Amino acid sequence: MRRLEQPLPHIDIAGLRIGGGAPALIIAEVAQAHDGSLGLAHAFVDEVAKAGADAIKFQTHIAAAESTLDEPFRVKFSKQDATRYDYWRRMEFTPEQWSGLADHARERRLLFLSSVFSVPGLEMLDRLGVPAWKIGSGEIATPDIHAAAVQTGRPLLVSTGMSSFAEIAETVAKVRGAGLDLALFQCTSRYPNPLERVGLNVMDELRQRFACPVGLSDHSGSPYPALLALARGADLLEIHVTFHRGMFGPDVPASVTFDELRTIVAARDAFRLMDANPVDKDAEAAELSPMRGVFGKSIAAVRNLESGSVLQADMLTLKKPGNGISPDQATSLIGRRLVRAVSCDRLLKYEDLEPEA
Repeated sequence: MRRLEQPLPHIDIAGLRIGGGAPALIIAEVAQAHDGSLGLAHAFVDEVAKAGADAIKFQTHIAAAESTLDEPFRVKFSKQDATRYDYWRRMEFTPEQWSGLADHARERRLLFLSSVFSVPGLEMLDRLGVPAWKIGSGEIATPDIHAAAVQTGRPLLVSTGMSSFAEIAETVAKVRGAGLDLALFQCTSRYPNPLERVGLNVMDELRQRFACPVGLSDHSGSPYPALLALARGADLLEIHVTFHRGMFGPDVPASVTFDELRTIVAARDAFRLMDANPVDKDAEAAELSPMRGVFGKSIAAVRNLESGSVLQADMLTLKKPGNGISPDQATSLIGRRLVRAVSCDRLLKYEDLEPEA
């Protein structure tokens, strides 16, 4: 991970430090992958916890509060929902069911987060005590949701998938004007998003322009953007997850499997361990000097040589190990006479040579 000269900005969410050199917060995004099944939603909680992520995020939809029959399908995938409004209704859980999911997540030591798409949805999640608000790319310009979120005094995690820098700046100003913390996600609102459109360079620009924790909200369906984002110093990662790429639903093509999520979590921890332990090259070389004897080479005969042979350059070569006559002494051996026969499968020794005159 790249080191920056200036201290990195940070915020705190439920006692976790985000940014400022802390380990990247890894958020597993379920979205609608539960397909309206409460049991499957709970299964996601368990699997996310086992994979080692820090947080699980759902999407809280209340069809009557956020949509109409005029809303088109982004992708017409469903054979059981006549309209997208019907689909959102099928994705709804009751307040009691959301409470159960939140409790389950906390029992598994996960932050419970959910994107909100209406003020009633936000008010319900507020009663559940979510530690921060995730504002999706499509809601960044929704004033009533922003106003309601700001009133709670909690940090905002804002995706920027469809926003210009001017629009992002306006949102940042509103949030900071209310005295609240925020983090920004580079995001590209394509599902799945091709690798060439991931835009990891934007993370650097977001951090430079807005001096806040930044991360990647990824929809590529590949683990590679998350891994490179970690290597580039991402403070947060939000990654869609699925049990299997053959599952049903619009989010599956944009999701990673749980095996891939485990790899991303392991990479986060490995990258941090390496980054936290810089190596002094000279000190390391000194410490490893005994290894030169194992990996280095010494002077040996190219072929078996009889006693009395006078050494010539074409008689000598270099072979392991490196605890014999050093290669830099080869020139000084030319013209020296052997006092005993030398085998080509042993190193040459000074005792094999007549003493120098």
